[in-house]
Amino acid sequence: MTTKATKANTTPAIIAMFFLFAMISFVTGFQNPFGVILKNQLSLSALQSQLGNLANFIAYLFMGIPAGMLLQRKGYKFSAIASLLVGILGVAIMFISSFLPDSAIFSVYLLGAFVAGFSMCMLNTVVNPMLNTLGGGGNKGNQLIQLGGSCNSLAATICPILVGYLMGDVANSSLVDARPALYIAGGIFVLATIVIIFTNIPEPILDAIKNEEITKHETAKQAEPTLSGALKFRHFVLGAVAIFIYVGVEVGIPNMANLLMTEGLTKIGLKENIPAAAAGVLVGMYWFLMLIGRLVGGAIGGKVSSKAMLSTVSAVGIIFLLLAIFSNPANTIAIPAFDSDFNGISVDAPINILFLVLCGLCTSVMWGGIFNLAVEGLGKFTAVASGFFMVMVCGGGVLPVIQGGVADAAGVLTSYWVPLIGLAYILFYALIGHKNVNKDLSAQA
Repeated sequence: MTTKATKANTTPAIIAMFFLFAMISFVTGFQNPFGVILKNQLSLSALQSQLGNLANFIAYLFMGIPAGMLLQRKGYKFSAIASLLVGILGVAIMFISSFLPDSAIFSVYLLGAFVAGFSMCMLNTVVNPMLNTLGGGGNKGNQLIQLGGSCNSLAATICPILVGYLMGDVANSSLVDARPALYIAGGIFVLATIVIIFTNIPEPILDAIKNEEITKHETAKQAEPTLSGALKFRHFVLGAVAIFIYVGVEVGIPNMANLLMTEGLTKIGLKENIPAAAAGVLVGMYWFLMLIGRLVGGAIGGKVSSKAMLSTVSAVGIIFLLLAIFSNPANTIAIPAFDSDFNGISVDAPINILFLVLCGLCTSVMWGGIFNLAVEGLGKFTAVASGFFMVMVCGGGVLPVIQGGVADAAGVLTSYWVPLIGLAYILFYALIGHKNVNKDLSAQA
């Protein structure tokens, strides 16, 4: 496929990928506010409130490699449509759970979150390598991933605000109150399916295999790059671990902040908790700052290296978490928000919440930076490597559960040592672990 032809197809394909990027975040974002709803409706622990999130992300463990194989064999468009259809099924199951008695609602909801996780994994497998490819890899590839991540963050900003508004008084809310959000999600999935069907999406992986002038035996060998080949690259292995940790950090910070605000403030000596609607806005601010960070990352991504970007934000993130852990919660700051009637209000939130919200600026560009550094030089192994990356996204379910356990045992603020240690590893990867020490290995043959 010539460069000229690729450029001719770039715009509609990029728009389609940006749209899918938003879908991933909107549906994944349900598990945080839904966890708060079910925690109060069913009297769950902090750890149990994260099981929906775990179910959503643990699906990546099972679907990551198959999703990469599907992409390898069927291409981007087929994989995208298949993932959207699976997403419709997942949302439908979660919707059905809202009609069930309390004795059955949680298990069926978890099943729906698990199925939705399959869809999110498949979508992630498509959009990241596609945007990296359309950008030509390197800084430009990272730039497109950051811009796509902006769409992801926009949807993530809307989701907690919307569900927080629907919840009203968290003490009296139930999953029934969140049905309108599921209606919206189902409608978006259907719309996305229609958009992808009628979008001409380039298939560089299929075209590369089809156009190689080699024998049938060599074609079969090159058409099926193995995961073992990708795992020979140390920087990819360390990058996969970094993705596991990063997604857990990204999800755990706002999830625990939501629990802290809606029911944890009185446990640390404050007079009252923050209403669910206002808490949803504050959590939404975290994702909004991720949007801002990704827009900035997209703007400078063509000039600033992934290494510099990743090392800077991980170091600053560590500082913010230290401030959140050790600041006195009695020191408050007025933050604009909304009440359950969507009227503008000002909320006096502990300064700890401000530092947690600011972490959104730091986590914003980590995904693109890690992905870009980890697949650099992988060549034909890129697709199967992307699938393995999706396996490691299960960290978004595992780390918040661990953090929830620490929160139950030692308090929510203490639980933030979990993401802090994770950021320390990401800083290591940005400074040292990303270096390709296996340049003698062939990624082309």
